[in-house]
Amino acid sequence: MSDVNGLFAQAQDDVKQLPERPGNLTLLRLYALFKQATDGDVHGDKPGFTDIVGKYKYDAWAALQGTASDTAKQQYVELVESLKNGTAA
Repeated sequence: MSDVNGLFAQAQDDVKQLPERPGNLTLLRLYALFKQATDGDVHGDKPGFTDIVGKYKYDAWAALQGTASDTAKQQYVELVESLKNGTAA
């Protein structure tokens, strides 16, 4: 499965070179997929109501609980590719 790892690493570089900054929901999806791929299921305490950004990040990551690392990597790669091609929903 090193092919997925190589594509994932390339996608991490590619996302930094996007011509346009993705919207907040897409950024949350990228964050959650990255965390699931690299750290596994969400852990730690959920941030409180005063940390709105942290709460949204935590919730987005928690929504992927149980997703395999390689699956998350593949979904991350596909999302970055769709952003590069301008076909992201």
